[in-house]
Amino acid sequence: MTNETSAITIHVVRPSFVPVENPFHLPHFYGGNDFPSLTPYPLEIPKFEKNPSSGLQKHVLGRGQVRCLLSSQVVLYRFSRPLPSSPSSLCILYAMVVTLFPPPYYFLQNSRQPKQVHCSKERKSTSTKSAKRLRELKDDIDEKYFPHIMWWKEKMETCMKSSSTQLVKRLSYSNLLGLDENLKNGRQVLKEGSLNSEVLKFKSRFPREVLLCRVGEFYEAVGFDACILVEYAGLNPMGGLRSDSIPKAGCPVVNLRQTLDDLTRNGFSVCIVEEVQGPTQSRSRKSRFISGHAHPGSPYVFGLVEDDRDLEFPEPMPVVGISRSAKGYCIVQVLETMKTFSSEDGLTEEALVTKLRTCHYHHLFLHNSLKNNSSGTTNWREFGEGGLLWAECNGRHFEWLEGDMINEILYRVKELYGLDEKVTFRNVTVTSENRPRSLHLGTASQIGAIQTEGIPFLLKILLPSNCTGLPAMYVRDLLLNPPAYAIASIIQEICKHMSNVSCSIPQFTCISPSKLVKLLELREANHVEFCKIKSVLDEILQLYTDSDLNNILQLLMDPTWVATGLKIEFQTLVKECESISTRIGELISLDGENDQKTSSYPNIPNDFFEEMESSWKNRVKKIHLQEAYEEVEKAAEALSLAVTEDFSPIIARIKATTAPFGGVRGEITYAREHKSVWFKGKRFAPSVWGGTPGEEQIKQLKPSQDSKGRKVGEEWFTTVKVENALTRYHEAGANAKTMVLELLRGLSAELQAKINILIFASMLLVIAKALFSHVSEGKRRKWVFPTLIGSKEREGLNGYDGGMKISGLSPYWFDASEGSGVENTIDMKSIFLLTGPNGGGKSSLLRSICAAALFGICGFMVPAESAIIPQFDSIMLHMKSYDSPSDGKSSFQIEMSELRSIITGATSKSLILVDEICRGTETAKGTCIAGSFIETLDSIGCLGIVSTHLHDIFNLPLTLKNTVYKAMGSEYVNGQTKPTWKLTDGICRESLAFETAQREGVPETIIERAEELYGLMYTDNMSLNKSYNHSIQETSVSVINEPTDRMELFLKDLESAVRIICKKSKLEVMVRCVVIGPRKQPPPSVIGASSVYVIIRPDNRLYVGETDDLEGRVRAHRSKQDMQNASFLYFLVSGKSVACQLETLLINRLPKHGFQLTNVADGKHRNFGTCDISVEGISLHR
Repeated sequence: MTNETSAITIHVVRPSFVPVENPFHLPHFYGGNDFPSLTPYPLEIPKFEKNPSSGLQKHVLGRGQVRCLLSSQVVLYRFSRPLPSSPSSLCILYAMVVTLFPPPYYFLQNSRQPKQVHCSKERKSTSTKSAKRLRELKDDIDEKYFPHIMWWKEKMETCMKSSSTQLVKRLSYSNLLGLDENLKNGRQVLKEGSLNSEVLKFKSRFPREVLLCRVGEFYEAVGFDACILVEYAGLNPMGGLRSDSIPKAGCPVVNLRQTLDDLTRNGFSVCIVEEVQGPTQSRSRKSRFISGHAHPGSPYVFGLVEDDRDLEFPEPMPVVGISRSAKGYCIVQVLETMKTFSSEDGLTEEALVTKLRTCHYHHLFLHNSLKNNSSGTTNWREFGEGGLLWAECNGRHFEWLEGDMINEILYRVKELYGLDEKVTFRNVTVTSENRPRSLHLGTASQIGAIQTEGIPFLLKILLPSNCTGLPAMYVRDLLLNPPAYAIASIIQEICKHMSNVSCSIPQFTCISPSKLVKLLELREANHVEFCKIKSVLDEILQLYTDSDLNNILQLLMDPTWVATGLKIEFQTLVKECESISTRIGELISLDGENDQKTSSYPNIPNDFFEEMESSWKNRVKKIHLQEAYEEVEKAAEALSLAVTEDFSPIIARIKATTAPFGGVRGEITYAREHKSVWFKGKRFAPSVWGGTPGEEQIKQLKPSQDSKGRKVGEEWFTTVKVENALTRYHEAGANAKTMVLELLRGLSAELQAKINILIFASMLLVIAKALFSHVSEGKRRKWVFPTLIGSKEREGLNGYDGGMKISGLSPYWFDASEGSGVENTIDMKSIFLLTGPNGGGKSSLLRSICAAALFGICGFMVPAESAIIPQFDSIMLHMKSYDSPSDGKSSFQIEMSELRSIITGATSKSLILVDEICRGTETAKGTCIAGSFIETLDSIGCLGIVSTHLHDIFNLPLTLKNTVYKAMGSEYVNGQTKPTWKLTDGICRESLAFETAQREGVPETIIERAEELYGLMYTDNMSLNKSYNHSIQETSVSVINEPTDRMELFLKDLESAVRIICKKSKLEVMVRCVVIGPRKQPPPSVIGASSVYVIIRPDNRLYVGETDDLEGRVRAHRSKQDMQNASFLYFLVSGKSVACQLETLLINRLPKHGFQLTNVADGKHRNFGTCDISVEGISLHR
């Protein structure tokens, strides 16, 4: 035994499935007699002591020490003690650890890098050379990778599939790949220059990302990453489940997108390694490079510039950090794609949880300040304060931070995404001054701002069904985070202008700002994306040049500033949009430009040229690649000539040969897999050479070979001349494609400098589309614009004496266009104490008032006849509560937690709505709590409603100054009491409980017994018709100026013909027409109005129709093939009957003016309009 000593460390790791209620409850260990043959000196009985400075528990074992580090997932024990460097000393330490920590704990040795260890009887013998190599590896690997390996260990424990669990058994937690060097190919990790060692270097840069490495036509993964692919992407292990090989899995190149979607959907980030394409020297490995990453909310875009398709981008997923300050809770959101961050402070716990619930984030970081609460404890799990946030975060993966929150989280983001330290993030925080507080979770879910089962979803009511994606997300965020009064007023003014617009409006092309940033930053924007960018800019310019829309564009500037954090001057925006649009138009080949036709020769299959040239033609204008195009054309012509000279005589010889079935065959064919044009034939060689035509060409044929020099097959042939011509053509095409990609990437670089303008413009159109869509739906539902009352308007509005007034309020989920529900008038200046029977409409009234108030302070239309809504600083709605077993809270505890947050956040400018207060506890004490709650709201002076069935509350000695008693009405009809759902003054003590139970099918015997018991205990002690006259606003004339092209001439002739037809029919009116050009849509003013329209088809034939839903009819027609860019001409009329008459009149008369119609037969389906008649009482819209 040697006297040399060394420090030995063993890591003892607790798997995540092992309970950790008392992590320091360890079994006692006695030295000496337990291992007499292995113990050179006695060990002491374990003792526990507290280290106040570090907060760590110490377990003293003689001169050794145990440190226990706690986290939410893993408990890590580190045993360190100097021992004589001998096998027996190691066995002593192993025996001690195994006794203290029986399975399922597992052990990792070495303080620098964890390494699986075995007891002496299990340890495999290794050669001196291998042992030396192992020691060198341990010295080379940095201790910083240890937490990452533990992170992967936890991910492996979640694997459930049998195939993936078999792979997990073959892992070794000694390196970032998880490869065991004792398995087949495992030693290559240590071999410099091997593929796995190269992969390990890439993995060390992004240790927590799944790494896919391109190998030929596959993307391969090994170790940890292979297990993830099998578990979450549904792939099979490569090489089956052989127990002697390292875990490996992969996907074909063509399935990469699907695999990435599967992985990111499950929360994983992926690093993709590409290999350099092209020929390489014999026995040499291709170079590889990291081509990009795929994160949840940020897809992989490498190579997109070569595609001719658009890539759908998901909603970006931020990295979120949460801390606590004197103002309240603070949330920091960092978007790596946008290189932006925002910070919002002063949030309540409920509002913060709402943001977490509605935000799909990539990573979550919690600041240590959350552990310190007002009670002076650090128990984050306590009831009340912090409990709701704890419950939300407890089931998710998170990490703790300390220090400055913003600096720390930005540092972690750079670390997570592998960003350079010099990368800067732009602060897009918008001040929350004079802005209402964000909705609480209960309010958002009970009103339908968050999709909740059984609750009408607000987005489906505020917006038409065809408005989804980015505009819907904007409206959702606006509802959850209401804007400041100034912005809400601007939004309402925009909507009012939109409701009066009579000209055609743009289609509003919507592009995700994160998509713009990523594609331009990585130079991966293709011609399709540039065309969409140009559409965005052109639509901005259309808003600017149209007199009706210009004011709307100017008003949209401020809401866009709030949404993007970018402040851009109006004229700067217009000037830059015009400049960028012009630049794109100069370079990109736009839709409808057909100056780049594919090469075509009769002796070569068209598929060959189509596939070879479609990857680069019609992307940029031909003028920029004139020489390259000419070279391709010359090469194609040379190829055609070579095929004609070498293959055509053989084909002619074969055609001249007559043979029975199975005779001579031959043709010129496109070999798609090899991108070549070859001769394919059988039995075409003559049995006797006689100098006949085609023999010379047959002698020149040689077997075709693939790119690796292997013979393709027995039927494929080519010649030297054809191969040379193919090579020339491919080189010319590759050169042209390279130049096209360089131009596209160069344009991306140019636009990168204008990225703020593009972000602003794209967001402006998103907001414009959202508001136009809302106005269209609001007009269809016959909603109105409320009067918003700010602090300045309170004094200036005549007849306004404070509070909130809503006349003709109907439930927001009722569609007034299909019939109206019961309407109520609300005149609220204080708190209402509301009573009423079950099913009497109390909950519906509270939801309706909450929705109307929320819509109003966001600038939207409301479901009422008229409304005056003050500037609320918060809107809080509390409905029913459910228990939360996972948090150990009853439904009453949940209710009290919500009421606490309501009381602490209520001010005189708040709207508080509480439904059936204190329903979850015994009546007497619940009544007293409810009474005290109402007293508090009354003293605060806020507006609101508290509904209750606790009628004893009226017997309490409450001190109320402003509270008003209200009730939901009922009436006695045919011997039964029925609710009227109308709000009235007074108190209602009738619950209609027995009637409600009977209506819901409760057995009659139970109801009869209940009535009997009620009599014993309490007897001694106790049609709206709406008429609506729709007025159609006057439609302005679409003035057709001097024609500049044939389409304008055509439209002018068509409008003139319509006027003449009306005049000859003795209709003494002036027909005023509006043109809806390509990529435009009708304005909201047509909603609900009857109209006659004429479609100008691409073939210049007309279709005449009438409708009461012009927007829907335009959308339906354009959804048909080749009708996407069809133009429309329409005019409004006073009713459907008039529209039908004029439709038939135009169908029968327009052909006589030289126009061709597609629906001439429809003119025979009417009994009018076929002759010149005088129609009395017909009035067209002027």
